Amino acid sequence: MTRIEIPTPHGPAMAELHCAADGEAVLMLGHGAGGGIEAKDLVAATRAGQAAGVHVALVEQPYRVAGRRAPAPAKQLDTAWLAVAEELCDRFDDLPTVFGGRSSGARVACRTAAAGQAVAVLCLAFPEHPPGRPEKSRQAELDAVEVPTLVVQGETDPFGCPKPGPHHEVVVVRGTHALDADLEAVYRTVHEWLAKVLRPLT
Repeated sequence: MTRIEIPTPHGPAMAELHCAADGEAVLMLGHGAGGGIEAKDLVAATRAGQAAGVHVALVEQPYRVAGRRAPAPAKQLDTAWLAVAEELCDRFDDLPTVFGGRSSGARVACRTAAAGQAVAVLCLAFPEHPPGRPEKSRQAELDAVEVPTLVVQGETDPFGCPKPGPHHEVVVVRGTHALDADLEAVYRTVHEWLAKVLRPLT
């Protein structure tokens, strides 16, 4: 594991690199709004990526690196994410890149997928709406993604469950928004999906 600091327009970000032997793609994973890259579902997805022959970069947004818990505005998150993606693209010699993350990080991955030329998107605990506010749907962010997308959602997630669509599938596992009740299911689902979506590219 290697930690590198990456400059962005909104301050330095941090990427924790977990490289696979002869990795044929890169999986970038972002954290939730109030959490960090140590979240258990992100750890499970990292293991799944390495097992699938993928380099994994756990990305810490600049506001977290600076020690702030309150998230930055969406545009700043997206700009910083794309700056990290560009740096990692150079580092890994333009390997295909999968954008992903949990909760807020999943939303960032969806919003930036086209601009960052991601080949696929992984969403862990996509926050379909604020708890108790189903009218405030974020489904449009997911529906706008035009590359293969996997959503792994807890069956009792108070943030709701997004609807599947032409480019995205939704897999419901035991647990809440934390996705920590059945980490083996998270691992297995992510591993199988990565192998499937990356096979035509390698």
